[in-house]
Amino acid sequence: MDFNVKRLAADAGTFLSRAVQFTEEKLGQAEKTELDAHLENLLIRAENTKQWTERIMKQTEVLLQPNPNVRLEEFVYEKLEKKAPTRMNNHELLGQSMIESGGEFGPGTAYGNALIKCGETEKQIGGAERELIHSSAINFLTPFRNFLEGDFKTILKERKLLQVKRLDLDAAKTRLKKARMTDARAAAHHLRCLNDFVEAQTTYYAQCYQYMVDLQKQLGSFPSSFSNNNQSSASGGASISVPTIPVSASLPNVSSGHGSSTASGGFNELRSSNGSRKARVLYDYDAASSSELSLLADEVITVGSVPGMDSDWLMGERGNQTGKVPITYLELLN
Repeated sequence: MDFNVKRLAADAGTFLSRAVQFTEEKLGQAEKTELDAHLENLLIRAENTKQWTERIMKQTEVLLQPNPNVRLEEFVYEKLEKKAPTRMNNHELLGQSMIESGGEFGPGTAYGNALIKCGETEKQIGGAERELIHSSAINFLTPFRNFLEGDFKTILKERKLLQVKRLDLDAAKTRLKKARMTDARAAAHHLRCLNDFVEAQTTYYAQCYQYMVDLQKQLGSFPSSFSNNNQSSASGGASISVPTIPVSASLPNVSSGHGSSTASGGFNELRSSNGSRKARVLYDYDAASSSELSLLADEVITVGSVPGMDSDWLMGERGNQTGKVPITYLELLN
């Protein structure tokens, strides 16, 4: 039972796959494997032969039996595999009527004798017609019918099988193509995520470096020497050296030497003047509270100092939005 259910499910899946492939081909959304040109030509010729054979058979049957009702009756008997009742044709009926009429008028009279001779001739013509129909049915119509019922049905069956196999092949090609596209998109997405991760790390280490530079400056403002009770003041005391953090050229917005002093000097001058200047944002910044202003890298905002504000912050303005911004995320513009 389970085997039959699985087989039915597999057959249904295969049929659906073929239907989807056929529909997408008709809509121009899927590629179609073209058959060999010689084979396509043979299939076209077979279809044309079938159509012309049916047309010739129909017209031949009309010629041999003009009465459509009789043709329909013969067709029904043929499908029922029964022999149609034997009946005289029109010539035989006419000949029979003439012979009987001649008998009534008298065979010894000229008119009666003529009717009998005409009737016999008509019956001979009717017999010849019957022979024509019989011969045509055996030697002409039967081979044509055998072609339609035999050879052409075999051609149709093989063509259908070929079409099914082609649809299966193209459906498999389509699935493979979609799978490769999915893999490519996944690989591209993973690469983009990796780049985002590296960029986030770069920003993080750049921020850490900037924080350490600021801390170094703050430590440098303390006295660099202290007196030691065990040493005389003449010795000049012990010296505390603040180590210098190495600067990496690969980190964004990292300055050393005179450039760093110039940037710090610009912020100090801005704070002392209580004015405002344009500044370019170096990195994205998400506000931690409603008093801060979120920033986007490379945007230009207006910054200024407010009395009593922490030295690491400035007041930023973008349109009608204002809020505190960290100076480590800014570069003053001339």
